[in-house]
Amino acid sequence: MDQWAVLSVSDKTGLAELAQGFLSQGIKLLASGGTYRFLQEHGIEARPLEDLTGFSEILGGRVKTLHPRIYAGILSRETDQDIRDRDTIGAPQIVAVVVNLYPFENRLTQGADQPTLIEEIDIGGVALIRAAAKNFAQVLVLVDPKQYPEALKTPITALSWEDRLRFAQEAFLHIAHYDAVIAQTFSQWRNPPVKPVQEEVYVLSGRKWGELRYGENPHQDAAFYAVPGQEGFQSATLYQGKALSYNNLADADTAWRLSASLPAPNAVAVKHQTPCGVGLGTTLEEAYVKAYEADPVSIFGGIVALKGTVDESLATRLNTLFLEVVIAESYTPEALKILAKKKNLRVLAMPFNLPSYAEEIRTITGGFLVQQRDRVSVPWDRLQHVAGPQADLEKFKQDVTLAWTTVGFVKSNAIVVVKDGMTVGIGGGQTNRIDAARQALEQAKEKAQGAVLASDAFFPFGDVMTEAAKYHVGLVIQPGGSLRDNESIDAANLYQIPLYFTGQRHFRH
Repeated sequence: MDQWAVLSVSDKTGLAELAQGFLSQGIKLLASGGTYRFLQEHGIEARPLEDLTGFSEILGGRVKTLHPRIYAGILSRETDQDIRDRDTIGAPQIVAVVVNLYPFENRLTQGADQPTLIEEIDIGGVALIRAAAKNFAQVLVLVDPKQYPEALKTPITALSWEDRLRFAQEAFLHIAHYDAVIAQTFSQWRNPPVKPVQEEVYVLSGRKWGELRYGENPHQDAAFYAVPGQEGFQSATLYQGKALSYNNLADADTAWRLSASLPAPNAVAVKHQTPCGVGLGTTLEEAYVKAYEADPVSIFGGIVALKGTVDESLATRLNTLFLEVVIAESYTPEALKILAKKKNLRVLAMPFNLPSYAEEIRTITGGFLVQQRDRVSVPWDRLQHVAGPQADLEKFKQDVTLAWTTVGFVKSNAIVVVKDGMTVGIGGGQTNRIDAARQALEQAKEKAQGAVLASDAFFPFGDVMTEAAKYHVGLVIQPGGSLRDNESIDAANLYQIPLYFTGQRHFRH
């Protein structure tokens, strides 16, 4: 009995070579509309699917491959009953199915409108792939032109069970990703858009953007998967530098998100996903100088995010220090020439616009946790003065903004001290709040006088206020809400330190 391959592809890359390869094995070709026309134009012998099904495409192409003769040919096993059923309806023996789906994902990333995207939802193609992958022991299924050369290395009749299984798994991954992207897109079309954490079933799929140099440590493999339809590091411009590692991207994301959360111009230095220096200024260079001077030791080998345009003068400053990554909104041509002297320095450019919704995912044993990303900003309308003299908040506005925003990006327990638009002390990752405060204040030393101190969570005791008083801190901002808030309130009144509650905490574990 003749053996057949069904071909129905949107991407014609490598199709002619694959078709010739099948023909050389004695496998005849059945092809759908556009694929059949392509093969004819290339002088490759094939039959249109309608010769088998007895009807042409209908509904503008929405229905063309959904027919019992096709699926009986794909799904039949080599049993007497299946062969009799197949012969009864005149179905061929199909030994290969080659399908790649309508380009929904590509159209999505190109910004296509809703009606266009709906027409890019493939129906018959997904069904063909699923049927062939289910019957992988009898049918070779291919979904990507990259698979064609490997598939042709061995005649179909000689393919091992393991190879067939691998192609089938890749097919199921292909359609799972396809459906996940559509489901994610539909959730954004709803009014209001549905947050992923509100769904009963959480589905996330990404396409590999690239393998990374390594994970957190050189012995760990790592890769970056980009979520279709979302803007981020996958769309950043990489001007130069070595390949990015897992740590580079994790640190760069922290630096970028903090910088994007602050007014421009600003500069953020990050080490191990924790800010080590943050500065605001009237110019981007002034902001960077402040970020550098905040902690000139820790910034070495770190990541710097710059909300603004890097010019020649700032690029020259950046080149005086060993940095892993610099990420900015843009660079002047002269700045890029100067930075190019540091060949290993990764230089990235991308917009500094925070997405309206983004989730964080953390794996745990048996599953994963999902939460909405924390958005950190000063709740000026809810800021409550609870103790000490009333402060001139307009005078402190810049430093309160910087301190409160930065503390949300420091590992808990976190304390940040800010003076004159720059962080002068950062204490983070401590198992108790007083140690975090002592770390930050000891780093600040005399610069803590008149400064703003922010805490990511409430004070469980009055000891932090007492410590702040030793350094003559000018204002303290914290969430409040402790059963022992009165201890901090009493200390603030005793030491005459303005104390403000935000009513909102920003843990970062």
